[in-house]
Amino acid sequence: MVSFPGIPGSSQRGIRERNATHFSLEDTMKSLPLMTAALCLIAAPLAAQDTSHARHPRPRAGTAPHGMMQRGDDMMAMMREMMAPLMPIMAYTPDHLLGHRDSLKLTSDQVTQLTAIRDAAKGTHDAAAADFTTHMGELSNAFQAAAPDTGTLQPHFQAAHAAMGKAHWAMLAAAAQSKAVLTDAQRQKVDATVKAMMQREHAM
Repeated sequence: MVSFPGIPGSSQRGIRERNATHFSLEDTMKSLPLMTAALCLIAAPLAAQDTSHARHPRPRAGTAPHGMMQRGDDMMAMMREMMAPLMPIMAYTPDHLLGHRDSLKLTSDQVTQLTAIRDAAKGTHDAAAADFTTHMGELSNAFQAAAPDTGTLQPHFQAAHAAMGKAHWAMLAAAAQSKAVLTDAQRQKVDATVKAMMQREHAM
């Protein structure tokens, strides 16, 4: 455990205070597994268009392939840029708001409403997520052929995207309903904290 000199327990107290007053972009990112997979589908082909590695000699054994690392960094940067506009929306998902009920000073009635919104959306989201996973698995299997048939790949790809859209819509609708449950002061706190976190993220 890391603590500040001369302040016993300061590390744990500081962590509790930060958790009670701030929304974490890391927490928000954890609620985006499908969205991350979706953006990988978009970013991977774009990153793969960089063929500059063909002009460079193969790396020696034991050394990291610079081109591969660069493309990986580029892909992650691209994904972060595409996901950034979604962060203010994700901050209003019922799970996220319920996780910060103390700092937002949610009333018991608000907790009840947010819990109901979360539970209602969960079935739709989970079913769509399972459908997405199934079709992506079938797409991956079909691509294992030496000469993959695009006619076979396309329906799985389209079905996966349709399922992904259903899952994302369930999440977005729940966030919209949850935002309406909050007071103006609570919404201002969410918006201000997310804005500050995103500014720090961009400064890194």
